[in-house]
Amino acid sequence: MKILGIAGSTRKEDQSGVYKLVEATLKATNMDYELVHLRGKKIGGCIACLGCVEDNVCVLKDDMAELREKIVEADAYVIGAPNYYSTMNAITHALLERFYQFRHREGDTLWGKLGVAVGVGGSSGAVCTTEIERFFMYNFIETVAKVDGQHAASCFICGYGETCGVGAVRMLLGEGVKITAENTPSVAKNPALMEEAKNAGVALAARLMDNHDRRAVTERMQATLMAEFAKTT
Repeated sequence: MKILGIAGSTRKEDQSGVYKLVEATLKATNMDYELVHLRGKKIGGCIACLGCVEDNVCVLKDDMAELREKIVEADAYVIGAPNYYSTMNAITHALLERFYQFRHREGDTLWGKLGVAVGVGGSSGAVCTTEIERFFMYNFIETVAKVDGQHAASCFICGYGETCGVGAVRMLLGEGVKITAENTPSVAKNPALMEEAKNAGVALAARLMDNHDRRAVTERMQATLMAEFAKTT
């Protein structure tokens, strides 16, 4: 079995809390995995052209095309995104929008697979894990675990964080605070969070190895989605 990890942050690997948490989750599975970083990739959102209706293959020509086969082949996913303006960032959202190509005419390519949602923000990444979980649900992918935490907002590294009156540094630490390595948030400095990521990986591996029944998972997720729709009618 193989797990596909996708780090939706466009920061460099050593600066990205998303990358660190996704990587920690994958390593803890002790299973075959691949980690794809969306930094530098060009992936646009779904344009509702319906060009994928006949064969469930998106016709748009960008970097999603090379990721498609990896998504198809994977048995599970660990997908992470950073919090931008209290929602997930654009490229991760665009990637998940493009999962629409798998859905037509009861296309079951993703049905019954498993996933872990990862989110990171200047204060919290919970909004990202909630949105990723929703995308998983629409594709009948079960969310085994959600991992979210705090990492340095861009204000900590932009060069003006100490003097900006409306930035995250002032909001989080107060006025007149000097930025130091000690007061800069980092997922790597949070042992409990890193342990949570590892536990998510262990849980994902356990589910995959315990006679993973995609049909049963699909039926549960279909029921969950229908129940959600019922609340809106």
